[in-house]
Amino acid sequence: MMEPDHLTPRQIVKELDQYIIGQSEAKRAVAIALRNRIRRMKLTPELQEDVIPKNIIMIGPTGVGKTEISRRLAKIANAPFLKVEATRYTEVGYVGKDVESIIRDLVEISINMVKAERMETVMPQAEKATTDRLIELLKPSKKIRRYTNRPVSHEFQEISQVDWKRQEDERWTRIREKLKQQLELGELDDTFIELEVKESNAPMTEIFGMVGFDESMGRDFREMVGQFIPPRTKDRKMKVSEAKRIILAEEMEKLIDRESVTQEAIHRVENQGIVFLDELDKVAGRETGHSGLDVSREGVQRDLLPIVEGATVATKHGMVHSNHILFIAAGAFNVAKPSDLIPELQGRFPIRVELASLTKDDFVKILTQPQNALIKQYIALLATEGVELEFTPDAIETLAELAQKVNQSMENIGARRLHTLLEKLLEDISYQAPETDSKKLLITGDMVKDKLSPLVKDEDLSKYIL
Repeated sequence: MMEPDHLTPRQIVKELDQYIIGQSEAKRAVAIALRNRIRRMKLTPELQEDVIPKNIIMIGPTGVGKTEISRRLAKIANAPFLKVEATRYTEVGYVGKDVESIIRDLVEISINMVKAERMETVMPQAEKATTDRLIELLKPSKKIRRYTNRPVSHEFQEISQVDWKRQEDERWTRIREKLKQQLELGELDDTFIELEVKESNAPMTEIFGMVGFDESMGRDFREMVGQFIPPRTKDRKMKVSEAKRIILAEEMEKLIDRESVTQEAIHRVENQGIVFLDELDKVAGRETGHSGLDVSREGVQRDLLPIVEGATVATKHGMVHSNHILFIAAGAFNVAKPSDLIPELQGRFPIRVELASLTKDDFVKILTQPQNALIKQYIALLATEGVELEFTPDAIETLAELAQKVNQSMENIGARRLHTLLEKLLEDISYQAPETDSKKLLITGDMVKDKLSPLVKDEDLSKYIL
């Protein structure tokens, strides 16, 4: 894949096509939004500040690709991504400032992303340092050579000590090389050693989680308190394989500049961050004065508004501006409409795209075409058991037809219906795979009908099984 900065909207859509079937209008909209970010970063700093993202509302039933389009877009752009349900903020106990947790959580995701990238860079150095530490732990203790009390000349004593030191150095060099070779080959993985490890301050800091803080504030406060309490250490006996993981993590931490990671992470959030705001239609009620629920829904919209408009949010890593974060909202909007949102919030989502319900042909393509197609996944999973699974074209057609039928007769959950149908279809095969003698299995249309048609026809059973 090309670098994100060099991708044109057409190329972005082509990348999305590898994983998501159809929905070309939505793909075009997000591709343009991503390209506009690339264009913005090429402007002068003064103009950059004024160019705000064109936020998007995706309208369509569940399971048609809204979340997947947004998630894949973030992956293409290597951007911090957070999915959050708008209905979360209608729950009892939530207040307006909790909406700021969206930005705090996005910062944590970004820090983890940057940290993972830096860890890859320092991995060779960290592995070398880990090997050196393990060798020191595995080395036999040095035995001090005893000299006789026989009187010797000063000159002879100096020569003896030099010769002894040279021999010792050569011996330890040989030991180190031997241990290094054994470590690389994994020959010492089951050897037990003692390692000094840090103990968590959790028992003490957890107390602060019980004094009325909300989840996000409580977590931040506990971490802040934990920084001022020096970690306790203790010696633990463990296998070399386990010690290797612990030491490697410690060595990578030493090599990574935390301040630099935080600065880069905040920069990415502010300029590349993507928030997927799901179920926005469920908070689209307007205040009527008669329904507490409607008042609550409008309240959530008003709480979200400052973050979407552009606010400065205090996090434990510093102040973060949300002005240029891209917000992609989504919802079925089969009862409420985007026009039912408060006008201020509507104005912050100028792009509206409608995603179509999936047809039988779409289901056939979803099963077979994407890089992560469901059929490919199941074939690969069973191949690990030595089972060669094959689907005939009519089997795939029948699966697609049944998925569409169940979605029409029950709640339409889009492509997710294929997961439930395939799980039920392959249930016995998956269960018996490790012990079966039949290592080549052909799934035909008749087999699909025999297994699934009775469930589809029985609506009572379908509700619980499909």
